[in-house]
Amino acid sequence: MVSLNDRTRQGWLPLFVLGVGMSMIVIDATIVNVAVPAIIADLGLAATDVEWVNSIYSLTFAALLIPLGRTGDARGRRRTFVTGVVVFLGASVLAAAAGSGAMLVGARVVQGVGASMVVPMTLAIINSLYTGPRRTVAFAVWGSIIGGMAAVGPLLGGWIVTDLGWRSAFWVNLPIGLLVLLGAAKVPESRDPRAGGLDPLGVLLSVVGMSCLVFGLIEGQRYGWGRPTGQGTVFGRPWPFDAVSPIPFAFALAAAALTALVLVERARSRAGRPVVLDLSLFAIPSFRYGGAAAMIVSLGEFGLILVLPLFLQTAMGYSAFQAGLIIASLAAGTFLAGGTVPQLSRRLSGRAIVRTGLALEAAAAIAIGLTLSPSLGPWTLVPWLVVYGFGVGFASAQLPNVMLAGVPSRQSGVASGLQSAIRQLGAAVGIAVLGAVLVTGLDSAMAEQLPDDPALGRAVRDSGGAAIAAVRDPGERAAAVAASVDATRRVTVVTGLVLFAGVGSTLLLPDTGGRQREEE
Repeated sequence: MVSLNDRTRQGWLPLFVLGVGMSMIVIDATIVNVAVPAIIADLGLAATDVEWVNSIYSLTFAALLIPLGRTGDARGRRRTFVTGVVVFLGASVLAAAAGSGAMLVGARVVQGVGASMVVPMTLAIINSLYTGPRRTVAFAVWGSIIGGMAAVGPLLGGWIVTDLGWRSAFWVNLPIGLLVLLGAAKVPESRDPRAGGLDPLGVLLSVVGMSCLVFGLIEGQRYGWGRPTGQGTVFGRPWPFDAVSPIPFAFALAAAALTALVLVERARSRAGRPVVLDLSLFAIPSFRYGGAAAMIVSLGEFGLILVLPLFLQTAMGYSAFQAGLIIASLAAGTFLAGGTVPQLSRRLSGRAIVRTGLALEAAAAIAIGLTLSPSLGPWTLVPWLVVYGFGVGFASAQLPNVMLAGVPSRQSGVASGLQSAIRQLGAAVGIAVLGAVLVTGLDSAMAEQLPDDPALGRAVRDSGGAAIAAVRDPGERAAAVAASVDATRRVTVVTGLVLFAGVGSTLLLPDTGGRQREEE
């Protein structure tokens, strides 16, 4: 297998190529979020329809992470990475040229396919290529890119969409992707010689189970967890059943498919046949407990990205660009943390770095919640966001390092795909849980602030606070802003508590003591 101990001439160029490819995926997702209002106006879509522009991408991405991670091991990780970039670029062209909502949604499906090849392969190639101190640096760069680009994306998206139009949110991928393809020749190929053939039943069960589970988590608030809300649509038409929402059916199908997947994969493994999900990975303590920690971390880290941009724009009246500029301070902390990790790793184990990062995130999230007020100044949150960014730079960067430390390099693809799927599930749970905290917080706060105006309370609650921007009466607006402050505070405090639970989960992680995995 490839190792920098044997191939030091590779240097950092492969990491640069992988980092740029990863940046393209992360930035695209955040820019498209900013572009949604412009897409609605230009294509004349209903708000319930345009939500599928993001939802279908998330579903496709999550559903294919595990099977395509295994494909990378079998067919070649660089080949899968390059294929993913090509697919993503082709889909970006289709999205930029879309003349209808259906064409745009279809392009987003294809983008999700490409992204599900690129994301796990970046991590898999890093895991198989770098060893020793360079491995720590490589994971620090990888984690900083994810955290930093997620924070910079809204700022970049606000500028691009405002000045160049929503189609530029997709055209911008072309120069980035072409740069990645030019540099991909410098990324060494690696694969698992024992990967074997295909596992079509495992692929089918994995795709069905993951897509139904993620659909239920991210769409439950819109469709209704039990009874339908009347807001969900099926192929552009209202959900036709009055008695029950589709969400319980989605969860039931997910449970059946994922249970069947485990049983099928166990039977195939015992028979020595190829599997799409290698359950032996969970026998590795670092992977097993690291997966649990990754789920908690993703759930908690989603909190601030979920509520702060909305709060700053609707309650505080900032433009998308101004809100993005404030959130970008998180990226500053993340990039600064990435630069300090190599030096810190000489004194602390990977587990200790992860724990330190989670503690910083938790403390900063709670501090942000306690700082929020209707008279909040534009730069009041910046110091806490920088601290939060430092935490993301430590935790997100080194958790994959610790999680994959005991994984043989030949299994890097399937392990990376599964790791990415776990993080995606954590984010989906974060959407469901923290979104519910926000909505219930707005509901109770509006009922307390304006008990005689239930219609306004429902509008603010159902929009997640976005309706505040349209409130003109000074008294009503002040009450709505106070309710938004209260609800946002609840979300940030819950986020902090979840991240503190993540600190506790790191106690289960094995202490590598600074030792790095050596290649087989």
